[in-house]
Amino acid sequence: MERAFSPAVLQAARTLWNFHLIYDELSEVDVIIGLGSYDLRVADRCAELFHQRMAKKILFTGKSGNWTNNLFDGSEADAFASRARERGVPADAILIEPQATNIGENIRFSRAMAKGQVARIIIVTKPQTQRRAYATVRAQWPEVSALVTAPMTRFEEQPIEAYSFEMFVHEMVGDVQRIRDYPSKGFQIAQSIPASVADAFDFLVKEGYHHHL
Repeated sequence: MERAFSPAVLQAARTLWNFHLIYDELSEVDVIIGLGSYDLRVADRCAELFHQRMAKKILFTGKSGNWTNNLFDGSEADAFASRARERGVPADAILIEPQATNIGENIRFSRAMAKGQVARIIIVTKPQTQRRAYATVRAQWPEVSALVTAPMTRFEEQPIEAYSFEMFVHEMVGDVQRIRDYPSKGFQIAQSIPASVADAFDFLVKEGYHHHL
């Protein structure tokens, strides 16, 4: 059974969640890029956008990472592609990049597959990794016009059986650190972190949510 969490932890976690959200207004693009993870709802969202004619192709990218070792039989990209086919996306509309192990590699390897022939993309990722994905694509694929979205999942719905609320908070804390530290390494563009987010980050680290740092 999931343990109870204090109101202070829940409030701080929700502060980070709201910071990580982007949800751009979407329009037609050359390709939808689904970033692999534990969350098959990302594949569902990609399929939904495909059926809305936002693009004629979906590229799924991902091998395995911190949260998906042993979760799927194959790569994240393969699992997402299978899910999209179940949602009615034709196999010939799906591209697979099965080697990326983090968001930086998701973007770099997708860019390499595009071979300069893509001008506009939609990045689909988990709700709480939208800001990190946005900052990464702006730094590592600057010539492309990128929109960012995610499944329309509420904060309370994001944890699933394979991915507990505790893991969810560890991830959001770690991604704030990456948003803060990665620009100096050239991995992401710099973004302002509001004081309320910095305070929530510090509080959650002190509460022990530092496994993704």
